[in-house]
Amino acid sequence: MNNARVKIIGAGLAGSDAAYFLAERGVKVELWEQKPEKRSPAHHSSDFCELVCSNSLKSDDAFGNACGLLKEEMRTLGSLVIAAADRTKVPAGGALAVDRDQFSRIVTETLKKHPNIEIVEKEAKDFPATEYTIVATGPLTSDDLAEKIAERFGGNLYFYDAAAPIVTAESIDFSKAFIGDRYGKGSGDYVNCPLNREEYEAFVEALVGAEKAVQKDFDKRDVFDGCMPVEIMAQRGTDTLRFGMLKPVGLYDAEGKRPYAVLQLRKENAEGTAYNLVGCQTNLKFPEQKRVFSMIPALAHAEFARYGVMHRNTFLNAPAVLNADYSAKEDPNLYFAGQMTGVEGYVESAASGLCAAINLFLKIKGELPAAWDAETVCGALSLHVSTPRENFQPMNANYAILAPLSQNTRDKALKKRLYAERALEKIQELRARIDKIS
Repeated sequence: MNNARVKIIGAGLAGSDAAYFLAERGVKVELWEQKPEKRSPAHHSSDFCELVCSNSLKSDDAFGNACGLLKEEMRTLGSLVIAAADRTKVPAGGALAVDRDQFSRIVTETLKKHPNIEIVEKEAKDFPATEYTIVATGPLTSDDLAEKIAERFGGNLYFYDAAAPIVTAESIDFSKAFIGDRYGKGSGDYVNCPLNREEYEAFVEALVGAEKAVQKDFDKRDVFDGCMPVEIMAQRGTDTLRFGMLKPVGLYDAEGKRPYAVLQLRKENAEGTAYNLVGCQTNLKFPEQKRVFSMIPALAHAEFARYGVMHRNTFLNAPAVLNADYSAKEDPNLYFAGQMTGVEGYVESAASGLCAAINLFLKIKGELPAAWDAETVCGALSLHVSTPRENFQPMNANYAILAPLSQNTRDKALKKRLYAERALEKIQELRARIDKIS
């Protein structure tokens, strides 16, 4: 144990949490960070753990929100990121929002002062193949390192410009939808959300007039039609969507009638707890997505597991590359963490770093790996990035990725509490195991 040494590349949310967890348990850490020598277009501060977008880490309600539950799991496991957020929080209702400068400063000072952490302020252009390593370089990984990763994993490094929203199955009004496949080809794989002419035209008008998210200069690029935002498509003419992603051809409702237009929903996971809005890649602001897509009758009360996004992102085709413990399938000493693994969001990125560090710590100690399953949010995210699936896309914390409860209930508040109680019991067991061997 005294000879164990880990190289961590990247001092963002994931790398910082990973470094702190290992260092606190006696592991020597070499933490590489390219700032201040080099910065991506998104970064301005020289401190670690810089929050480049919002200062909000979303809900802090462990018993009413999946991201809130994830935070509580991380608190139990000793997350530096969540501890720093708790110390620097600012009023934000039920959300955990922080003073981003103080937040980054606390993380930076904690890591720089730790006796088991050596800071290397230099860009890492490659990663070693013979020592314990965690790559946590984020969605704007430098070109040189991204090229090395792509070479190492046979090109399994994806770039995407747009993704469609995902809604929870239980929030869909199935009385205003019908199950079926175009021309009857398939086994009922789609939920079809019909619109009449008046509903369709109002929807298109709202799309065209909705407020779009502001993009950084480095996010602006030519976009192929295959990932064209639905609001841009709508600008091409009122009927464009009816002849595109909302075409009703080959679809008939229970009465045998063809709707004027149809939005199709496709299962996002095998359990069918979440559905993707097919073809609805978007760059609208999140509140606008909620407002506009809720105009579709079957989605009037939709709960969004993930909003659509359009930006540069670099991430692995993780199911082909990673195990559930975030280690590379071809190299058990090499781990990945952060958004590069296919998790989406500040807290989720930090959680992947924490989990990767836990898994590596157990390996260093000669212990069995953690038994990750979908009964915790940490485990559900690790399974998302390691379970083979078509069209893999990043995912954030949401109830749809959790394993179903053994107890059936229609009470949403009770269901969320039961999810939390189950998850925190398992996380506490893991923490006790870690403490016993530390």
